[in-house]
Amino acid sequence: MRTWPSPNLKPAPLTGPSGQMPRAVFAAAITLFASLSSPAVVLRAQSVRESGEAPGARGNYGHATAVPRVVAVRRTGRITLDGKLDEPAWLAATPITNFTQFDPDEGRPASQRTEVRFLFDDEALYIGATMYDTAGAPGVTTRLVRRDATFDSDYLQIVIDAYHDHLSRAFFELNPAGSKSDYIGIGTSCCDQSWDPIWEAATRIDRDGWTAEIRIPYSQLRFSRDSVQTWGLQVRRYIKRREEEDDWSFWHKNEAGGPSRFGHLEGLRIPASSSGLELMPYASVKSTSLASVAGTPFDTHARPTLRAGLDIRDRVTSNLTLNGTLNPDFGQVEVDPAVLNLSAFETFFPEKRPFFVEGAQVFDFGIFNCDFCSNVESMQGFYSRRVGRAPTGASLATDNYAFADIPDATTILGAGKLTGRTSSGYTVGLLDALTGQATARVETATGQRSTQEVEPLANYFVGRLKRDYRNGDLVVGGILSGVVRNIDTTFAPLLARHAEMYGNDVVLRWGNRAYSLTANGAVTNVSGDPREILLRQESSARYLQRPDRGRGSGGWLSNRLDSNATSLRGLGAYVRLAKETGDWTWETALNTRSPGYESNDYAFQRSADYLWYNANLVHFWSKRTNWYQTMVGILGGQAQQNYEGDRTGLQYQEYWSVQTRQFWNISQFLIVRPSVFDDRQLRGGPIVRTPDSRYTELDVATDSRHRVTGTISLQYYWDRQGGRAPQVNLGANIRPVPNLSLSLGPSWSAGWLPAQYVTAVADPTATSFYGSRYVMSSIHQQTIGLDTRLSWTYSPTMSLELYMQPFLASAHYFDFKEYAAPRGAALLVYGRDLGTINQTIGSDGVVSSYTIDPDATGPADAFTISNPDLTEASLRGNAVFRWEYRPGSVLYVAWTHSRASDASFGDLRFTRDREALYDTRPDNIFLIKASWWLPM
Repeated sequence: MRTWPSPNLKPAPLTGPSGQMPRAVFAAAITLFASLSSPAVVLRAQSVRESGEAPGARGNYGHATAVPRVVAVRRTGRITLDGKLDEPAWLAATPITNFTQFDPDEGRPASQRTEVRFLFDDEALYIGATMYDTAGAPGVTTRLVRRDATFDSDYLQIVIDAYHDHLSRAFFELNPAGSKSDYIGIGTSCCDQSWDPIWEAATRIDRDGWTAEIRIPYSQLRFSRDSVQTWGLQVRRYIKRREEEDDWSFWHKNEAGGPSRFGHLEGLRIPASSSGLELMPYASVKSTSLASVAGTPFDTHARPTLRAGLDIRDRVTSNLTLNGTLNPDFGQVEVDPAVLNLSAFETFFPEKRPFFVEGAQVFDFGIFNCDFCSNVESMQGFYSRRVGRAPTGASLATDNYAFADIPDATTILGAGKLTGRTSSGYTVGLLDALTGQATARVETATGQRSTQEVEPLANYFVGRLKRDYRNGDLVVGGILSGVVRNIDTTFAPLLARHAEMYGNDVVLRWGNRAYSLTANGAVTNVSGDPREILLRQESSARYLQRPDRGRGSGGWLSNRLDSNATSLRGLGAYVRLAKETGDWTWETALNTRSPGYESNDYAFQRSADYLWYNANLVHFWSKRTNWYQTMVGILGGQAQQNYEGDRTGLQYQEYWSVQTRQFWNISQFLIVRPSVFDDRQLRGGPIVRTPDSRYTELDVATDSRHRVTGTISLQYYWDRQGGRAPQVNLGANIRPVPNLSLSLGPSWSAGWLPAQYVTAVADPTATSFYGSRYVMSSIHQQTIGLDTRLSWTYSPTMSLELYMQPFLASAHYFDFKEYAAPRGAALLVYGRDLGTINQTIGSDGVVSSYTIDPDATGPADAFTISNPDLTEASLRGNAVFRWEYRPGSVLYVAWTHSRASDASFGDLRFTRDREALYDTRPDNIFLIKASWWLPM
């Protein structure tokens, strides 16, 4: 426990500092986003009289609906943070006690009494809460979990809108065992789960229920510089045994909520902030043992490395934070899951590195919402995993040398970011990262060693600026992001010299936030050597080389294949109009990317060249009945076409979900897709047609109040050509004791699909397909996986997490075939419908290749393709021990293990594949890292 002595009782000054947002930062932001014009009339903060009158007593701060208020009282006595609330200082504060059920009996008074008091001094806000329970201590449900883990217990939630802009939120959650969770949203961006502010709390369970004492330093919050503050506030209590949520500031489920409906915390008098500088030096030791090619001269056995660096966080003002790093450690502790990807598109993995995750929501661009939609992506402005990624020029080493030792990631030399919000309503985010030149050690077959550059020096930048008006009902923003590389003749054909995006977005709400209009648009540019630009034009995102495609135009937004072009430019846009409150709601949206839109150098993008639109009608049954808590039903559809007018997508959907009175959650949906054109199926070849298809899914989750809970997801796809693909995902969570949990997630999927792309072969006799034969096949694919997680929490600050994922996948290609004609769906099987096919068996008894003569005795030449069958097995896992040995200072001990095998069997056999997996040499990484938090 910690004790804070009686404070100096001298009144705090009523006038705050007169400093402004740093001029250099402000000027840079305005220069970058000059298109953000300010309205002629700007709402200004209300002045505060020296009489000490609470601001909320004279105005509603833009609230359309009356909200509750509470006055914080200056702390006048000693506070010992022990969860007892027995100090006289607490008696000076009037508690809030009027709570209303959000669940399960919406609108009724809370079933249990709750009292929450607020004190403050010159350094922190104090919160004292008593959660009474008529069942006493046995009625309190608690679990001991690591920080930010799901509680599945009773807990108290404090949400603070310190800017009082009706947009921002800082969440502080605490359960009876003392476990904590926190996350933050700045402006319209929410929420950053990685935010770990330094705050302290103590709890106690007794015969009356449980109590909590909380201390939140002002240095961990962002707020205006007024000496007298009024903050937005929401207080929620969760009672697990009843699945009850009690809200202090209440709104109905079918109403607009959030910070615009928060109550007021008034009377805070905060002196001018002192230094907000925080230093966090770290030291780590890492031992790496990696699997290597047989006979390699490069030793990849355990190579311990020592590393030290410094992270700097400076609260430039009370609402702007500067983060910098020297010699950063940007490794991620968690591992990415294994997947089977047979498509032409990249797999997206989420960011897990703390520096990039913290505050990432400030840089979010391309807001995309839908009540129901599928196979569509948002317009992303920045994908931080591009920074420090695996070297893109690895082939320069592996293709030209007998042996190569390639670094697994590009070194980040340094990075910095500025995030925050100004008193005038600007949300600011600036990030810059410099990655160094990466080189691989290489050796020729004759033993000559040298180095090969595999990644050039690069600088990544993203700047984000937003401003809100009308109490947050109108938000206008802009973004500028990109990368600049130091390209030489070696990398000129491989990477762009520079790439950038400029975009704007707007969110408008009206009718008491019942209606909303969301829109964003961006222009992208990629510049470099013509050979590199040609690769972009021919990539899976757009396939401009399609032979049946129109000639296109060569304007500023070019959509034409041009081998002499040195740049590629495109336009993206998204607009959504929706009614979002009430029992009946609806939406309609348009999403488009021109053929030249390209952002993959600094963001994540799968495709371009499309116009997508959707509409949905939603009904929400929010009132509890005898057989359900809530229920939702959706009917809608979506369609898509490319920029040449070919319809490439069409679907109709129905969806419903229900929460039962027993708190089970059940949902189901069905998608009906009529036959449409597919301009990606032949991967640069002519358009063909997809068959009619259906997809359905059923999901069930059991009551989370029990020690053993489960989930099941059943999915099934089928089409008119005989394709089918079932999938089953199961989940079980076992909590034998309050501080231990085990989760198991077995999964199985299979597919029998009639048209999997294999390869393209030049053939001048294939005139209908413009001189190429596009070889397809039927495919039978399977995956089996088991995600296993064990969480053992010793205290609110000490935990051990274990993760393991065995994964098996196979794909068997058979009935090789080709399309009968462009723009059609009919397929002709070699050896049955046309031509001949013969297979070659290797010495291992496995088919090694197929020889195909597409017209038997006709003029077409025979060709040979390798057997594309595959069988893959992998085992990935890690163990992470985390100990916050003092506030803000953390010790990590981590071990990561991975191994993988692959073969051309094309099926799964557990014993064979397991033995092959364990015969491979694994990758093992051991890490010990300690950081120290040093407030200055």
